[in-house]
Amino acid sequence: MSELGETELVAEPRPSEDRAGLRWWKELLFVAVVYAVYSLVRNQFGSAGGDPGPAFGHAIDIIDLEKALHLYIEPGLQRWYLDLPGHGLIRFWNVYYGLAHFLVTFVAFVWLFRRDPARHRLLRNTLALTTSLAVIGFAAYSLMPPRLLDDPGPFGGCQEYAPTAAMAAPDGALTAPGCDRFGYVDTVARYGGWISFGDEGMKAVSNQYAAMPSMHIGWSTWTALVLLPLVRRRGAKLLVALYPVITLVCILLTANHYWVDGIGGLLCLAVGYALARALEQRRPSAAPTAPSG
Repeated sequence: MSELGETELVAEPRPSEDRAGLRWWKELLFVAVVYAVYSLVRNQFGSAGGDPGPAFGHAIDIIDLEKALHLYIEPGLQRWYLDLPGHGLIRFWNVYYGLAHFLVTFVAFVWLFRRDPARHRLLRNTLALTTSLAVIGFAAYSLMPPRLLDDPGPFGGCQEYAPTAAMAAPDGALTAPGCDRFGYVDTVARYGGWISFGDEGMKAVSNQYAAMPSMHIGWSTWTALVLLPLVRRRGAKLLVALYPVITLVCILLTANHYWVDGIGGLLCLAVGYALARALEQRRPSAAPTAPSG
């Protein structure tokens, strides 16, 4: 492992062999292919089958686990926050949930490519493998997010415990008689801010039950690991370090995940990193070659 200090890591160029084979267009193509395959495969499972039963059952299992640990905090946390003046400006968190996940990760990826080619292959492969492992989780364990537990619509859990009320309610209605067992609010549907993945038009392009593992936590933690050695100012370092924590707060306040989903995201990241390290160790050392275009 390199013993370079922070200033040297940020300011000094890497040896040319660190960039051997790295081309910006190849990296963008790599990202596009990985994400396209991820999205395509991810959306073949869960809500694509049209049966909310398994995903609802898994949600009950997660809630029971958190209760057994005396850490079932999600409904109380959301109620407390939405009772703040202006509903805590929850619309900000809705936008954050929809945009930061992609934009911040992409910025970190580009920054890594430009400023730290020595770590680029390892961390690029870590991100790809982490994302691939998440797809396995989505396929093996469909999980209804908290925001859908009281929803009487086609993806909601209300039809599992109050089917008469759910059938009597229009698809996509926020509430219906008897659909208040869990007390969660779908903050995007109620307060707006970004795409509502429960909308009719999102059925074919989004797996509503891809909650376990949380890639919001997996990707935000990866981003922090990428950026921490690359930023200089103490305030920036603190913000980068807190980014996964801020993201965890967001996914809980918006009722898109249980905190256990975040643990799943971290496990995927850890395994993805271990696999990427193994691949990197098997890669022949880059031999000095003539520059290629």
